[in-house]
Amino acid sequence: MTDALVLDKVAQDLLFRDARSANSFTDEPVTEEQVRAIHDLVRYGPTAMNNQPLRVTVVRSRQARERLVPHMAGNNAPKTLTAPLTLILSSDSDFHENFPKTFPVVPDARDNFAGMPVEARRSMADQNALLQIAYLIVGVRAAGLAAGPMSGFDAEGVRREFFGEDSALRPLVVMNVGRPGPDAWFDRLPRLEHDEVFTEI
Repeated sequence: MTDALVLDKVAQDLLFRDARSANSFTDEPVTEEQVRAIHDLVRYGPTAMNNQPLRVTVVRSRQARERLVPHMAGNNAPKTLTAPLTLILSSDSDFHENFPKTFPVVPDARDNFAGMPVEARRSMADQNALLQIAYLIVGVRAAGLAAGPMSGFDAEGVRREFFGEDSALRPLVVMNVGRPGPDAWFDRLPRLEHDEVFTEI
């Protein structure tokens, strides 16, 4: 099956087959250079109208982490407290403000989207930011690091704490990043087979 893929098997395994969501991390720092390299790779992933609505809040300091941890659910709190790097991954419903740079092929795109209800822009922002989060997870793996994405948190609480009531940013995922620590992996759960996913018409 792997003969049909151009990417070599080592890279396939690194990005997908051997990769897991990490639940513990060592204290080895994740550098700014690594974060920039990951972004420089994954920013080329496609989004609708090249809208690129993902916004990333980097949580490094103990002070910032202690503001975040009370909003994390259950076991996500201690994981977040001890990870070397945590990212708050949010969608920006004001993505259209960047259209003069990101979508110059339609000069009036920013004005057209400015006239839309914010709920319509938010739906588009959420869908495309989630795509970008998936790219980001793969990018973290490409850097030889492990990602621990979590949806178990009080998104509204995080929004108020870090961005304010009226912010266009909406937190979607909180993700820990680093080198996997002891007992970092849960057992691999079953995946659906091809015929359970694909239907040809």
